[in-house]
Amino acid sequence: MLALRLARGGQPVVQLRRLLVAAASAGSGFLLLCTLGYAMGHPDASTGSLLRLAWCVVPLAATVHLAIAVARTDPATKPRPGLSAVGLGPARLTLIAAVSTAVACTLGSLLALLFFLHLRGDLTGLPFDGAARGLLAADRPLPLAAVLTLLAVVPLAASAASAAVLRPRAAKPGESQEPAAPAAPVPAPTGLPWGVALLAVGLAVETYASRAHGTAGFPMPGGLGGSPSGVLAGWTVTALGLALAGPGLTYQCGRALQAVRPGAARLLAGRVLQEEARRIGRPLGVVCAVASGAYAGITLWSGRHPGLGPLSTLGAVLVVGCTVATLLTAAIEAKQARSDTTAALLRLGAPAGLLRSAAGLRAAALLAVFGSLTWAVAELAALPLAP
Repeated sequence: MLALRLARGGQPVVQLRRLLVAAASAGSGFLLLCTLGYAMGHPDASTGSLLRLAWCVVPLAATVHLAIAVARTDPATKPRPGLSAVGLGPARLTLIAAVSTAVACTLGSLLALLFFLHLRGDLTGLPFDGAARGLLAADRPLPLAAVLTLLAVVPLAASAASAAVLRPRAAKPGESQEPAAPAAPVPAPTGLPWGVALLAVGLAVETYASRAHGTAGFPMPGGLGGSPSGVLAGWTVTALGLALAGPGLTYQCGRALQAVRPGAARLLAGRVLQEEARRIGRPLGVVCAVASGAYAGITLWSGRHPGLGPLSTLGAVLVVGCTVATLLTAAIEAKQARSDTTAALLRLGAPAGLLRSAAGLRAAALLAVFGSLTWAVAELAALPLAP
């Protein structure tokens, strides 16, 4: 009940982010239910049903990623004075964040069920009643256990991931013994070498698989059939590499801004990027992976006119929308984290133009590095796929 009251008392922007999570959960749940409908209508095509279910993992992962980002920026789960005195310590706030995430995702799952039943024709009185009866196997009864299991996947996965990310961590030895000591430089993230290695492996696998003959197809739901499974595996490894390399690249952007006699704006911009490398670097890497994958996909299917179906379109919109929303949410979280520093600079007399210049330098550096990286990876990934 406390989680519901805190969620209801949130600001409009906070409520909008929760609605985005609910919408993403509804889309992912609908894709899972459509996979169930395909399996019911094609009982002999078990392999195709499993492959369609595997395709749902990508939008599901994007939805969970967005839910985690929204939970991190939820003001209802932030420690505040007086909460510990009433028993709302870090562990209880983590539980509230998980419950709030589960509530939003459950709402989305219920919307997905209602829309699924409406398109099957089980619910009448609205436009498009039974518009997809053949696609969703309306002539067969729905297995209740399977429906509930599929609808519970997104709420359980999102709430568990949010609880794992937001769980309270023990303070390191000596961390609270020198409160007056100056802050040490932020260490560089350690995932850059591993990210580069995975990126190279993914591109190599994709190149080898695209030139292999007789590769089995890996059909997408609703269209875009016949994709080589090895190419898709290579893109998955490439995406993981970009996500791992994102924080390290963001850190190096900050270091580059501070090189060669920096002024106040470049020094401030570089230091902020180094501080925020772990927070915004991974969402940037994921956006690069999605953009490069979209470019490679357009190259792969150019001229073939595969007939992009409604479910493939929904999955693509979910992945792109969730990754962009996650990046924007991470940027909001970073702004909230440095609000005290910004206020202190303004109290010390720093001009507002300096802060705007530093923000512009950060955006330009990230756009130059990650934009170039996206274009390079997309070209390398699409080169062996060109017809």
